Amino acid sequence: MHADESDSANEARPRPSRARVAFGVFLAVAALLLILEHRAHALDYWPFLLLGACLVMHLFMHRGHGKGGGHGH
Repeated sequence: MHADESDSANEARPRPSRARVAFGVFLAVAALLLILEHRAHALDYWPFLLLGACLVMHLFMHRGHGKGGGHGH
């Protein structure tokens, strides 16, 4: 690989802006604080959240079924 090729490869992938990185760090810290501060009473709801997540995933993953289109038969 030549020096020109490595420079073009680095330019092809844009770096995230400072604001985007700062917002990501803010979200990570906020999530950590929410988990640490509310885990005592939030643990009561984990089974319901897990079942709800399964239901939502099931609905989104099967959205293409039942459209009436065959497979070329």
